[in-house]
Amino acid sequence: MLRVASYNIRKSIGTDWRRRPMQTLAVLNEIDADVVALQEVDRRFGARTSSLPRQAIRDETRYVPVALDARPGGLGWHGNVVLVRDGIEVLGADCLTLPALEPRGAAFVELAVGKARLRVVAMHLGLLGLWRRRQAAAILSHLMSLKPGVPTVMMGDLNEWNPQGRCFKLFGKAHQVVVPGRSFPSRMPLGALDRIILSPEVRLVDTGVHVSNRSRGASDHLPVYADVAFPGSESVRRHVRPLVSQP
Repeated sequence: MLRVASYNIRKSIGTDWRRRPMQTLAVLNEIDADVVALQEVDRRFGARTSSLPRQAIRDETRYVPVALDARPGGLGWHGNVVLVRDGIEVLGADCLTLPALEPRGAAFVELAVGKARLRVVAMHLGLLGLWRRRQAAAILSHLMSLKPGVPTVMMGDLNEWNPQGRCFKLFGKAHQVVVPGRSFPSRMPLGALDRIILSPEVRLVDTGVHVSNRSRGASDHLPVYADVAFPGSESVRRHVRPLVSQP
């Protein structure tokens, strides 16, 4: 099995409105995922530098950021960042600008996990339903242009409150839209905005929302995770720890 996770870190600003990147990194260590899609990593204005220092990621976690077409001082593509644990090989990365009124994008990353291959799509959809549908269609269209048959996990903040939202229906035509649970706002979750979407080659083993004292305060979103299996993943030796509340 492999654990994947998605987390909107709100530029490392906690619910106390203080920027605490080390708190964000501590939450990532709690989740103990193999691949993580982050949203809102880079600051929105000015030089749009990363809220997570690259060296701190290396020093405080077991993750390596995937190299994307980021601005100088930034880490992600329109705020989207993919982190992989040591030992997972990055075969390639492709960035897509999404149709939107405000800047939006998605990152497509090809990984070698042991003998297995895995495609990860990190995304953050817009606030308006019409644009979310267009963005979902653009992501699916780009997937169609890539090598078929590669197990694929799409994940991110879809910004969709309606369980029957049309962007879910678009993704759900050929993929499984996983609902880990309510993840926003972190102090009193009401909406399942953060989703994980699996291609038919990927089997869902378990999923959930990571709730801890740290995660409730580190961002306005809670992280979501899924344990998955896919062709070749049996070659990956991994012990998945049960998630428990952390101090």
